[in-house]
Amino acid sequence: MTQVSIVIVAAGRGSRAGEGLPKQYRKLGGKMVLTRTIESFLAIDPTANIICVIHPDDMALYKAATEGLELQEQVLGGETRQDSVRNGLSGIEHLNPDYVLVHDAARPFVTEEVYRGVMEALESGADGVVPAVPVTDTLKFVENDTIKQTVSREHLYAVQTPQGFPFQPLIAAHEATIGQELTDDAAVVEAAGGTIVISAGNSRNVKLTTPDDFKKAEQQIMMALGDIRTGGGYDVHRFEDGDHVWLCGVKLPFTKSLKGHSDADVGLHALTDAILAALCDGDIGTHFPPSDNQWRGAPSDVFLTFARDRVLARGGQIGHVGVCLICEKPKIGPHKDAMRDRVAELLEIPASRVSVQATTTEKLGFTGREEGIAAQATATVRLPLGDT
Repeated sequence: MTQVSIVIVAAGRGSRAGEGLPKQYRKLGGKMVLTRTIESFLAIDPTANIICVIHPDDMALYKAATEGLELQEQVLGGETRQDSVRNGLSGIEHLNPDYVLVHDAARPFVTEEVYRGVMEALESGADGVVPAVPVTDTLKFVENDTIKQTVSREHLYAVQTPQGFPFQPLIAAHEATIGQELTDDAAVVEAAGGTIVISAGNSRNVKLTTPDDFKKAEQQIMMALGDIRTGGGYDVHRFEDGDHVWLCGVKLPFTKSLKGHSDADVGLHALTDAILAALCDGDIGTHFPPSDNQWRGAPSDVFLTFARDRVLARGGQIGHVGVCLICEKPKIGPHKDAMRDRVAELLEIPASRVSVQATTTEKLGFTGREEGIAAQATATVRLPLGDT
């Protein structure tokens, strides 16, 4: 059986993307870019061995991005991209695969067609394969902001990754070109005397570099998440003796507490049920039965992040959530912004997509008699088309 290893180069700083993070660790549709890149390859070829080359300062980010994924142990990058790839190759030398694919971490949309095209060309005997797309824009040669010449597009291609090579020849090519400044692995093999062929690239397989790239990528994900669902949740907790209440993840000093098996955060309970309802995935009692003592006194953020992760596991995204707290006391208004921020933090979405409201029942009913608090919640979830 043909053995394939994939080296994902994730040691760059990527500062042009903004937000103060290397671009491979920025969130894209609720997941880090690197996570999406790895998951794309695992979906295409679950038998491939994947190793990531990372910056030594990014270990915590890398661990967060790869939690639960089966990968080879990461290696650290070098001073240049060539150094980093060479380190990655050394990290899989014990596997001695037949072929190795080298891929940019910031290309999360690699498709099976691109992958198969590279593999087919490799198996036909190529020294190296680069996915590429024809250049379609008109090209100009410019000096000092002045166009000097229109350049013919004929025979011009924009290259992408993953770039594929027989494993041992790629190692030899890297060793033979140490000290040369080469921009990709195809150039390394060419400089060592090899011949590179192209396979079909894909316009979706873009490298994320600028803030505008990320905006377009978010739109691309949104277009794929066409199954839009709305779920609702409702919860009630009565008051008991105490000195605080938990509401929407915020601890409020009060003359009473809410009674419940967990911390009785009525807002987060209703919101958890709303998300699970959108997924048609039971309710909070299904997954966290009150008969199970491990949840006694548990913080309700455990339940909400569980529901969030159920959405992400299905390739989905939480688009908007809203909570309405129904009580006479305590006063919710002074704490709304803190509640929105906490819910946004737990769901890993912008606070601009979180609504927290409050109302009374004009002294009517159990909330009007100040016997407890009720909460209603809604959640909008986007799932991939065809999700069942």
